[in-house]
Amino acid sequence: MTGDPRGIPFWSQPEVDASIPETLWHLERHGVLAYPTETVYGFGGAIDSASVNRLVAIKKRPDGKPFLLLISNSAMIDRLGLQLSKSAGMLAARFWPGPLTLVLSGGEGRVPPRLRGPEGGIAVRWTSHPGLQRLISAIGDPLTSTSANRPGQPPSMSAAGILAAWKQEIARGTLRLLDGGTLQPSAPSTVIDCTGRHPRVIRPGAISVATLRDAVPDIVGDV
Repeated sequence: MTGDPRGIPFWSQPEVDASIPETLWHLERHGVLAYPTETVYGFGGAIDSASVNRLVAIKKRPDGKPFLLLISNSAMIDRLGLQLSKSAGMLAARFWPGPLTLVLSGGEGRVPPRLRGPEGGIAVRWTSHPGLQRLISAIGDPLTSTSANRPGQPPSMSAAGILAAWKQEIARGTLRLLDGGTLQPSAPSTVIDCTGRHPRVIRPGAISVATLRDAVPDIVGDV
């Protein structure tokens, strides 16, 4: 099936709602989405192994470099058997929804191994993007996520940039682009590993470590 050679409007709530039926159809067939988030544009899809493998192929992702999961409510964490430590729970209560990614333990038998990082955990973020929240709620499961760019290139901040770089994949229907326009410049999400005794900074980002320590003083690592 060929795709729309442009993007699918994804600005207003009516546009988001109108995009959902075809987007669900695309995901059921293990297709890859490009979508706006609260930080940069992302690529992602359903969490089954076939969809994850399709995402690996389009991103040319090396082994050992996983994807994160975007959620729209805390019940999705429970359904996947992921575990919020006391520190992770405090960070989630303070900073979710928002640009904070928590690496959580658990999920054995429910999350494909390709989504598990070298620390053994699963990276999760409750997105604050309203359109994406609506879409994920309609899916009923998390959406995988990685930055929308080719290897060595910066993450895309606009639908126009994705159209220019991924025109053939969009035309073939391999990639479905949800057009949220041009995003404001933003740092990526801050990533905290919550699988050990003390939470540890993996990647600094939009929320400073100093701000995070106001909620959880024993975070390890800084920049």
